[in-house]
Amino acid sequence: MKKKIDWMITLVPLAIIGSLSLLFFLFPERSNNVLSQVRFFFGDTLGTYYLIVGLGIFIISIYLCFSKYGNIVLGKQNEKPKYSFFVWGSMMFTCGLAADILFYSFSEWVMYATNPHISQLGSIQEWAGVFPLFHWSFIPWGFYLVLAVAFGFMLHVRKRNKQRFSEACRPILGKYTDGWIGRIIDLLAVFALLAGTATTFSVATPLMATIIQSLFGFTIGRTSITIIIILITCLIYTYSLLHGFKGISILAKVCIYLFFGLILFVLFTGGQGQYIIETGIESLGRVVQNFVELSTYIDPLRETNFAQDWTIYYWAYWMVWCVAAPFFIGNISRGRTVKQTIIGGYIFGVGSTLISFIVLGNYSLGLQTSDTVDFIAQYVANSDLYAMIINIINTLPCGKIVMIWVLVTMITFYATSFDSIAYTASCYSYHKLEENEHPNTNIQLLWCILLILLPVALVFSDSSMSNIQTVSIIAAFPIGIIMIMIVWSFLKDANKYIKEVEDK
Repeated sequence: MKKKIDWMITLVPLAIIGSLSLLFFLFPERSNNVLSQVRFFFGDTLGTYYLIVGLGIFIISIYLCFSKYGNIVLGKQNEKPKYSFFVWGSMMFTCGLAADILFYSFSEWVMYATNPHISQLGSIQEWAGVFPLFHWSFIPWGFYLVLAVAFGFMLHVRKRNKQRFSEACRPILGKYTDGWIGRIIDLLAVFALLAGTATTFSVATPLMATIIQSLFGFTIGRTSITIIIILITCLIYTYSLLHGFKGISILAKVCIYLFFGLILFVLFTGGQGQYIIETGIESLGRVVQNFVELSTYIDPLRETNFAQDWTIYYWAYWMVWCVAAPFFIGNISRGRTVKQTIIGGYIFGVGSTLISFIVLGNYSLGLQTSDTVDFIAQYVANSDLYAMIINIINTLPCGKIVMIWVLVTMITFYATSFDSIAYTASCYSYHKLEENEHPNTNIQLLWCILLILLPVALVFSDSSMSNIQTVSIIAAFPIGIIMIMIVWSFLKDANKYIKEVEDK
């Protein structure tokens, strides 16, 4: 097995992440200052780049779907899908979002409501619920789905035995794929993968810690509880991963049942059902009507820095997640056409995401606009989103039970997401993986542990939301360039494949 392992791809990221983790832990204040300066350069000075890549990839996803490429089967020409639509959709949705979706669904509208850009556009009622739908829907899933069909084509049609970003670029790089250019691409991809992991773990796990504090009245600090939660979650996703795709699919289905059960409970018992539906439809309409404007807004005069703080961060956040999630989606999409994969992804992935933000977000927005509870004042007073979310949950019937429900759902979201990430990272450690061959258990275990190092360091260093966002913005810059190369490679190779089929 040792000869099969690419130790450079495995150990170099380990050394880099280990060093960064140590620096964040030993010099938190100085690290934060450096991160802020680097963030300004990438997110502010070069921010337009992220917006262009985002809108461009979405347009390409529509083109792929309804062009000649849409009929390409990700596998043999008459092959049937490996998984049912529900199981496939469940694994796709849960691998691509993690527990962040619950954290942001409850709280994101409040952060927008306190931003001056909302008052420039109109009222909180009109716009606070629009941006969560925009930032979590079509462009993010466009990133995933375009790369997923490229990777699926590479794995199931061309039968390539290297599951790496560099291999997806082979049609345009040729022999350079196996040289230093390919090595740099793969190292950047693995680093971005770890950065994305750090971001999502660092954002949402403190909410889980706050729920535990609220339920059991622990006197130990939130940071200590957060570290314990990260370790427990690591154990769960490691156990599931070591049982293969069967374990992942079972956990994904459990997660979906818990998630939609929570959505239905809030919708039908929270007393805001009509408001939730009406405001949700209105907000979705505004996203569609203003899609191009929202996608290109950059705030050149920097009056509010809204685009730099949110839209650019989000596109960067989704880019770094593109190292793992699309590979996993491409892997499980065997037997589906390019069109089925893209449309199915938009239906299940975007649809489920929109439902979450419409129901959970508009529940508390409804209480705010009806002057029942002033969540904005709570957030402005102490800037503690986690405590505010606890207050939101406590307004629901059986608040304590709902908190447990949210906690368990977040754990299953994390477990299913990091199953796919650890599996993809394990594949990166191999020079070659033949069809139906899976990474060795010890390599998978190594990556399960490696994935939690940087999140733990960020939590210990008490990093602010801004610094956590910076990790993604920095890592995403080169990934955007690589994504363009992958799309170019796919179009070139797919054209060649279509000609091969026509000539038979």
